[in-house]
Amino acid sequence: MSEPRPHHRPAPREAAFFEEHADGADPALVTEAAERAAVLLVRGAHDSTDADVAERLIHLADTEGIEAIAQVWSHASADSLSGCLWRLYLLRSWVYADPVGVARQFEAGRARAEFARVVAGVADPPGPDELRRMIDEVLRGIADGEFADVLFRAAAFARVVAAGRAALSEVPDVDVRRMLALAEQLEAAGHVELARGLG
Repeated sequence: MSEPRPHHRPAPREAAFFEEHADGADPALVTEAAERAAVLLVRGAHDSTDADVAERLIHLADTEGIEAIAQVWSHASADSLSGCLWRLYLLRSWVYADPVGVARQFEAGRARAEFARVVAGVADPPGPDELRRMIDEVLRGIADGEFADVLFRAAAFARVVAAGRAALSEVPDVDVRRMLALAEQLEAAGHVELARGLG
C-alpha cells in the first residue's frame, strides 16, 4: 500500500482574480448608462432649441467613431432607444462607407418596394450623394421631427435595399435576410414609439 500523497491546498486565487477584474465595468451599469444616454440624446434633442443639436447628432458616429457607439449600444434590444440608435448609426455608417454600392442596391429594389421607396424619401434618381443626404435627413429628424417617423423612414429605406439585394444575384441570401430583419426591427420599434414611447 502506497503512502498517502501529501495534500497541497490550492493557492487562493480569489484575491488575484478580483484584483485583475476590479476595474471591469458592471454590465448592468453599462446597460443602464447606455439607455440613459440614448434617452438624453433622443428626448433631449427633440426638446432642444439649439439649432446645432441636429448637426451634432448626425455626425456623432463621425466624431466618436462607430466602434465607440457599438461598444455602448450594439447589444441593446431592437425595441429600446439605444438599440434603435445603434441601428440608425450603423445604417448611416454603411451608406457613407459604400454609397455607390448602396445606390445600386436601392435602385434594384425601387420597383419591388414602391411604397417603401416613397416613405424613405430618396431623391430620384437615387445616386450616392442623394442617399447620403437622405440618411442625414433621417437622423436630423431625431431633433427636428418625431422619432417614430425617423424609424419608419429608416425602415422603409432598409426594406427597399433588402428588395434590391434580393434582385441582385451576387448578393448572398444571408445579406438579404439581415437587411430585411433590420427593416422589420426599425418598423416594429416605430410602432412601439407610437403606442407607448420607447424607453
